[in-house]
Amino acid sequence: QVQLVESGGGLVQAGGSLRLSCAASGSILSINAMGWYRQAPGKQRELVALVTSGVGTNYADSVKGRFTITRDIAKNTVYLQMNSLKPEETAVYYCNVDVRTGLRRVVSWGQGTQVTVSS
Repeated sequence: QVQLVESGGGLVQAGGSLRLSCAASGSILSINAMGWYRQAPGKQRELVALVTSGVGTNYADSVKGRFTITRDIAKNTVYLQMNSLKPEETAVYYCNVDVRTGLRRVVSWGQGTQVTVSS
């Protein structure tokens, strides 16, 4: 089993910045991918940013140039630096990881962290 601990959410004014963190723990042999999704009330969960080992990064078009995803391999942690935040980006942000544990490949979700951007 893989556990994810998310932090960094909160209330910020429009145009402000936040940095989200997600630390994965458990019997992790390697991490294939780590990413961030978000879900606003009444809307579907959507991909925000993703980093895949040996491949690179992907971003939603709406956040390109403003958000940056990075990871610390040694700490099994992924970060999302969010700049120039907009009120419409108020949502619960979820960490997602794709890892190898034992002989299995496991996809795990965090419980989410609330990001509120005030106008």
